[in-house]
Amino acid sequence: MVDISAKERSAREAVAAGKIHLRPETLDLIAQNQIGKGNVFATARIAGIQGAKQTSQLIPLCHNLSLSHVEIEIATSGPALEVKCTARTVAQTGVEMEALTGVSVALLTIYDMCKAVDKDMRISDIRLLEKTKRDV
Repeated sequence: MVDISAKERSAREAVAAGKIHLRPETLDLIAQNQIGKGNVFATARIAGIQGAKQTSQLIPLCHNLSLSHVEIEIATSGPALEVKCTARTVAQTGVEMEALTGVSVALLTIYDMCKAVDKDMRISDIRLLEKTKRDV
């Protein structure tokens, strides 16, 4: 791990996003809450939050951060769902890995919940949209 002991604590935020492309029929099933495993949006939100909180357990050299806020937003974007994750903390290092992990886990959860009805799903465009740091 990188030694961050000399760095000052600051308020940090990161926003990441990604997409999962689905067939229109699958989007309709999700909208009607007809996916056999349950409510896709609610489950993906919880999974994304859990994923962000567990980032240091998944990525070997990530620092263990105490997150003060994680939010998962899911919206329809054409033939896809777009997932955004916002993560916040006050720490000596950034939260971009937590935001990216939150997005990834939420997208994988959507994939898992819909795989019985859609064999053509494709996850794409996982990226960091922004990160900020301000003194506290």
